[in-house]
Amino acid sequence: MEDLLKLKGKNIVIMGVANERSIAWGVAKSLYKAGANLIFTYRKERSLGKLNKLLSDNHYEAKLIVQCDVNSDESIKEAFSNIGEAAGTIHGVVHSVAFAHAEDLKGAFINTSREGYAFAQDTSAYSLIAVAREAKPLMSDGGSIIAMSYLGAERVVEGYNVMGIAKASLEAAVKYLALDLGKNNIRVNAISAGAIRTLAAKGVPSFNEILHLIEEKSPLKRNVTQEEVGDMTLSLLSHLSRGVTGEIVYVDSGYHIMG
Repeated sequence: MEDLLKLKGKNIVIMGVANERSIAWGVAKSLYKAGANLIFTYRKERSLGKLNKLLSDNHYEAKLIVQCDVNSDESIKEAFSNIGEAAGTIHGVVHSVAFAHAEDLKGAFINTSREGYAFAQDTSAYSLIAVAREAKPLMSDGGSIIAMSYLGAERVVEGYNVMGIAKASLEAAVKYLALDLGKNNIRVNAISAGAIRTLAAKGVPSFNEILHLIEEKSPLKRNVTQEEVGDMTLSLLSHLSRGVTGEIVYVDSGYHIMG
């Protein structure tokens, strides 16, 4: 199977590990099993401390850990410059970064502030474009970029509010980037993950209700796991999905197909 994946020794950048429940951490665990070399980015010192503890507790070794603030073009440029100096070539990027102000996830969507809207878009959607731009020169052998989305991008999920709009922008950006980067043999896809108890999910008021709804209505009658999302990401980063780009792949127990 390892030969089919062709990820052993490949350099993969993972952005967005906040704690052990993070989807990005689930991806990291799947990639470690496949033998990939992992490069992590973090935003603040607090995140770095948590990341180092996770790596230590699980006996994992990072190829590199670099600071990167996705709200800053200069920070993204510097991060990928450092990655290029240390790793030379990268073969994949996992963009698992999204954020909105708490006040914009509560109450009526119509009360979203202009600043809050812009911030959610910048952090959750535009950052993928900026990251892809800096990653492109380092992906001289081609590769795969994966973003993380959610059903709220295409359907109204109560309480998801401005983040749903940001995820819709993210999914559109995935498709336009897929066109731009395809000639460089760089594939761009997104995973629309089902509800998982992450730190970000805590900010959605209706989250527990969503979990119960998925258990009740999805074809598989259960919620998905961090490991399942990690394994699908592994597949989309690997040689197995070499003919797939511009897709939104659902890992949600089939819930999205239900009326």
